[in-house]
Amino acid sequence: MVNPQEIDTLVYSAVFGTPEEKQNSRYKIWQLGKENGVLFASINDFYMARGRGEVTERFTVPAMNLRGMTYDLARSAFVAAKNQAVGPMIFEIARSEMGYTDQTPLEYTTVVLAAALREGWQGPLFIQGDHIQAKAASMGVPKEGEIESIKDLVRQAVAAGFYNIDIDMSTLVDLNADSVEKEQIPNIIYSLELAKFVRGIEPKGITISLGGEIGHIGGKNSTVEDFRAFILGFNAGLPKDMVGISKISVATGTSHGGVVLADGTLADIALDFSILSSISKVCREEFKIGGTVQHGASTLPENYFSEFPKSDAIEVHLATGFQNIQMDHPQFPKELLSKMYAWIDETKQSEREEGQTDAQFHYSLRKKAWGKFKKECWDMAESNRMAIMKTLTERFEFLFKQLGVVDTRSVLDKYIKPVLVEKTEKDFVEWADKPKDVVGLSD
Repeated sequence: MVNPQEIDTLVYSAVFGTPEEKQNSRYKIWQLGKENGVLFASINDFYMARGRGEVTERFTVPAMNLRGMTYDLARSAFVAAKNQAVGPMIFEIARSEMGYTDQTPLEYTTVVLAAALREGWQGPLFIQGDHIQAKAASMGVPKEGEIESIKDLVRQAVAAGFYNIDIDMSTLVDLNADSVEKEQIPNIIYSLELAKFVRGIEPKGITISLGGEIGHIGGKNSTVEDFRAFILGFNAGLPKDMVGISKISVATGTSHGGVVLADGTLADIALDFSILSSISKVCREEFKIGGTVQHGASTLPENYFSEFPKSDAIEVHLATGFQNIQMDHPQFPKELLSKMYAWIDETKQSEREEGQTDAQFHYSLRKKAWGKFKKECWDMAESNRMAIMKTLTERFEFLFKQLGVVDTRSVLDKYIKPVLVEKTEKDFVEWADKPKDVVGLSD
């Protein structure tokens, strides 16, 4: 039995303590996870079973980006998941988010694990590196040193418990090429390089779930032809007996964070669900992998969420909607939000798009204030935090129901048997003292 106050103290120390305090607290939290049956896991076997047709239930796995107030946000998700017997759910953070939210992979896994312990969660804990993405120097060409920076980050993430990695080389798709097959060549080449790298460092007994991406979110919509070009080339380059990807991210008309109107509200989005269903069909029937992944979904209209399981999407990524609940909540201190906006005005003017209103500018950039004001958000009055958590829990319960993952724990447990990766206290030394550009992180 875990002492809630002990967990609260340990996780605060794990985030804000001295280097020695961080190391000790993170190790203790990991030990408590081991003792209480909360282990980091890969969702690969479950997704592949779906691809083979062994899992016939229709549901879409929520993959949740936790940018700020991460401990409270994760706790809310675990409360909702326990209430509804949810099985598959993923906690993730993108490469870019690690930079501007000031959350290293080791800190992130520790905080989510602590939240699970705090709420009495037991079982597999799926942590995912979202959008492990290459910046392009030119069409089809990554920036110099970019792939090595990504490898260094992935190495740190896997060591921290990220056993699910979304490789996103869609930024390198060569739209100047004269055929779909040629467009995808850079994506294939670098996706293969990173997939082989991950397979070379994954812990014994664990097959990390790998995702690919064929269409950059916010760009042109993906097609079955795009997918076939990518997967055929990717599979052809895999060494014999090496496990490939378990899912594919596609572009359907959404964008990260939504499209912001002049008054700060969000525009309606025309999402093409047929892309999800048609490519998922090919994923499963021809290639025996889980299916399609939808990004940029959390700010969509309420009635859209139940469409994802109907469209056979295997996974949906949710981020900005949680941030909006937090920052726009009546109990989020107005003075703190004003300080965040003032900091954005002072430091982020170079990122302001021409013609943006203040409302559009603040909405688009406020995600980048989480890292700067991380401690102030953690130190928020408990009454405020509990009120925000209550609203978030209700949101998670709504999403879990719409996505069809309620009462799925027994289905998940048929395929996922977490493997304990033994660690020592030395494995919890903080590595964030490295310059951020070593791993390609920036705020």
